[in-house]
Amino acid sequence: MPIADGRIGVIAGNGRFPIIFADNARKMGLQVYAVAHEGETDPELEQHVDRIHWVKIGQLNKLINAFKTDGVRNVVMLGGIKKTHVYSHARPDFRVLALATKLILWKDDDILRALAAELEKDGITICESTFGLEGILVEEGTLTSRQPTKKEWVDIRYGWDVAKETGRLDIGQCVVIKDRVVVAVEAVEGTDEAIKRGGQLAKDGAVVVKRSKPQQDLRFDLPAVGPRTIEVMQSVKASVLAVEAGRSVMLDREVLLRNAETAGITVVGLAREAEPSTAT
Repeated sequence: MPIADGRIGVIAGNGRFPIIFADNARKMGLQVYAVAHEGETDPELEQHVDRIHWVKIGQLNKLINAFKTDGVRNVVMLGGIKKTHVYSHARPDFRVLALATKLILWKDDDILRALAAELEKDGITICESTFGLEGILVEEGTLTSRQPTKKEWVDIRYGWDVAKETGRLDIGQCVVIKDRVVVAVEAVEGTDEAIKRGGQLAKDGAVVVKRSKPQQDLRFDLPAVGPRTIEVMQSVKASVLAVEAGRSVMLDREVLLRNAETAGITVVGLAREAEPSTAT
């Protein structure tokens, strides 16, 4: 997507995703303007953007005014906001409260689409999160030297189907499987905590599957994995990480794959509509 005025805004949540995107965007010759969330966004982001504004969760009017002040008309939404922080740290302004009264369902996508519509009223367009992510999106195939075993492929296939349904119900993107048994499903606690819980129940050899929702709006909440994912998996002796190719982000790719090799963890990218193979 061409950015005619050379400016891109970032609505930044937690994790390294906003930082990696900002670096890529600047390499593309864009100026990057960020609105970051107190208690969520990594302060390091300040060193990777042309300008940054800090807001509390729920300060929508302040967020919009920041972009308007900087002359930003196209933005991406990157990084998550912990749902537990939404309950405990949010400071909703009148604009958010007015928006809340119009929502029938409080599903993630409904909330995000409503927020996007509010930004569009002020001439600000939210772009797809895949914009500018060449080399960061997961590709199809086995990305580590060890191929999954036939038994692991069975769990991958089963987890792939389960994750599709949990995503359809807007529960979470990640499931943990052992011997075709669902030992954990991601909910409000996030991927890392789901892996910890599932891995502890499985004891060892758990398969972690993460994919986007069937109804995924590419502007919001793309699945992301990074070195921390491998670190958590290693702590519970999980054996496979299967993620969706083309719609999942791999943060700090070289570090992630190197750490996975060291830990003996297999990393696999699966095409959205592909049926995972059972071949060894």
